[in-house]
Amino acid sequence: MWLKIEKRPEYSKGMVYATPLIALLLTVLSSIILFEVLGVNPMEALYQFFVAPLDSTYGFSELFVKATPLILCAIGLSVGFRANVWNIGAEGQLLMGAIFGSSLFIYYPETESVFLLPVMILMGAVGGAAWAAIPAVLKTRFNANEILTSLMLVYVAGLILSFLIHGSWRDPAGFNFPESQTFSDSADMPILIAGTRMHLGTLLALLAVLGTWIMMARTLIGFQVKVIGEAPRAGGYAGFSQKKIIWFSLLFSGALAGIAGISEVSGPIDQVVPVISPGYGFTAIIVAFLGRLHPAGIFFAGLLMALTYLGGETAQINLGLPLAVTGVFQGMVLFFLLASDVLIHYRFRWNFSTKAVS
Repeated sequence: MWLKIEKRPEYSKGMVYATPLIALLLTVLSSIILFEVLGVNPMEALYQFFVAPLDSTYGFSELFVKATPLILCAIGLSVGFRANVWNIGAEGQLLMGAIFGSSLFIYYPETESVFLLPVMILMGAVGGAAWAAIPAVLKTRFNANEILTSLMLVYVAGLILSFLIHGSWRDPAGFNFPESQTFSDSADMPILIAGTRMHLGTLLALLAVLGTWIMMARTLIGFQVKVIGEAPRAGGYAGFSQKKIIWFSLLFSGALAGIAGISEVSGPIDQVVPVISPGYGFTAIIVAFLGRLHPAGIFFAGLLMALTYLGGETAQINLGLPLAVTGVFQGMVLFFLLASDVLIHYRFRWNFSTKAVS
């Protein structure tokens, strides 16, 4: 009995939406095997990962706290990915957004203006966009690969942050710890639900989801992004500039990543520290593809990935599992998603049957 793989006459629309579910199912099954190898009850481990973090109002609100930077970064990345612009440096753009946005408070800590936070958010967006502009220049002027340039800039941004927080930004009253002074009330993200850490950044993420959906579905720039991504030559015949789309998608994704960065330091962290992100910019790549590059899908995928962060912390506390299990889980999701995507363009057929397994 032989299994044959054949190309579909046309791609399967059903599989486009089914493969993320298949990937999640395969991830859960693989996780069961992983937990068995680690000597942990699989059912208890899955409970700690997916249920225990949400058993209270505070825990449920933390889901949105973790999802906020993931959604913001992934929404921006999805626009570039749809235009075949592969920005892998959202993590660095997030850090630069945090640096630019928080610099206003760092240098003017006595400011109590109501305009302080809005300007900090704006500066965060500018910082992220400016960092994304570097690979945009290199791509459009020198045809440098944006995957490599944006990725390498992540480490440069990390070094800049380290230089500042171990130097002039270190709090003089902080007992020599590498951290800035805590933000004032005027520089803090307002809390949306009393007694939780759910802040204004979550609302910004929801606005980004809605705004990007409208942009991609109802505006000319969204149409240009899709055309350039799917048929660059046809876009050229229509008068669409590929270079302009490269600039737009990189600046857009950089700005949203920058807003994610300032949302973290003026939200749950409340100061600038050496480690602002546990890798949100990289995890956002998984979120974007798991959500099928659609704003609504990215919203739910962001919640799922946020749950893996919370679940990993809960499992570490209650079961003694290493925190690295979170990264393993996220990696398996991406691996199985890419593997399952074969089913979009190909199908399996047994050699003794004419019926395809779709």
